[in-house]
Amino acid sequence: MEDERSDPDGPSHPRAFPGGEAGRSERQPCELRVDFPVSVVLPAGGTGERTGLSTPKQFCSVLGRPLISVTVQAFERVSWIQSVVVVVAKENMELMMDIVQRFQHRKVRVVAGGSTRHRSICKGVLALGEEEEEEEEEEGEEERPKVVIIHDAVRPFVEEDFLYKIAMAAKEHGASGAIRPLVSTVIATTSEGFLDHSLERGRYRASEMPQGFTYSVIHRAYQRCTESDLEFGTECLHLALQYCGTNAKLIEGPPTLWKVTYKRDLAAAESIIKESLSGSACVIVGGSAGAVTLADALQEAAAALDLELDVVSDLTGDNGRYLSEEFNFIQVSVTGSCLSEVKSLLVDLEAANRAPLHPLVVIWIHLCRPDEVMTPEPAASIMDVASAAKLRNILLYGIRLHQPEDPERWERSVSRVAEITAALVRERSPALVGQLLQA
Repeated sequence: MEDERSDPDGPSHPRAFPGGEAGRSERQPCELRVDFPVSVVLPAGGTGERTGLSTPKQFCSVLGRPLISVTVQAFERVSWIQSVVVVVAKENMELMMDIVQRFQHRKVRVVAGGSTRHRSICKGVLALGEEEEEEEEEEGEEERPKVVIIHDAVRPFVEEDFLYKIAMAAKEHGASGAIRPLVSTVIATTSEGFLDHSLERGRYRASEMPQGFTYSVIHRAYQRCTESDLEFGTECLHLALQYCGTNAKLIEGPPTLWKVTYKRDLAAAESIIKESLSGSACVIVGGSAGAVTLADALQEAAAALDLELDVVSDLTGDNGRYLSEEFNFIQVSVTGSCLSEVKSLLVDLEAANRAPLHPLVVIWIHLCRPDEVMTPEPAASIMDVASAAKLRNILLYGIRLHQPEDPERWERSVSRVAEITAALVRERSPALVGQLLQA
């Protein structure tokens, strides 16, 4: 009997997710230095029958982005990984190419897979060889990958430090693989459906992904394996042992290696990403004294809700880094009902050309002065702006706060704004996009 997941507590949060933009690693090169070529093969030809969905799970949307794109980005942001080969069913080639273009993946090559998992992985490995032969003809240098990492397209939360362990172990031993402790005891049954025997759980481990191989080992293993292996096999480490005599180094992986298998796993993945994105926000005050007063009070109230706010006057100079690093922005305005400041922020975000891994959240907080008359006009205006922003993967919300003269009421109002802000950042609800909420 197999438990649905190797981790008893269910999906676990990555330690540092999401990472930087494509092609950049969050870690400094001196921390995790890999001085040999590493490439990745992502088999993504499954039909996703167990999810019960008509769309294969690797193409299902998670916060507006296909799951396969999330996984690809996890590898692209690792600087020492030179290329990612995504192997898909022939009928999904055009779809995958569109995903590569739409989300600006820069290290990806898409190839058509085979009828089984091993056939698809084999085609991915062979494609790496063809890719390097083409580069040799153009450059006159041999850059064939020293190590090939094989990973499932539906395991989106792989981390750089564990990839480093897999790559280094593969180079040293020829093969390496992730393992996790078994949760449920494995039993064998008779043909009549009765218990035959059970295995001692402490002596066994679940084989997981990623797995790493030197190119020569995995290429030779697929050249030597039988048609039966290609048709019915699933374990790459077994091929390396049986046909190359290479005994893989096994490394216990983190619980974040869980696999999206069922429909509920998609919801779990989305929940993990939402929580990972909701820890911080950049507040832009535009130099207004009233906006600074609200931002400072909001900063203190948000801290109690586990939301860290960085308050800045604008996004010029050194503050411009927030445009490429932050996933949540709060524009505080006190200049009547004018949306010009938030429109300017949207222009800056578009100019940053991020192709963000997940939707950005922009919250416009309109602070109305005590003597200011509140009109319904901004509600229609923000809806128009939000509709255009959503096409660029930006979720725009509005909060209108009428500044009370009573200090106690002011404190309660700020707390309410902080609660609404934290909820919008955390939930990233498409249903509330363009709404002007009252606090």
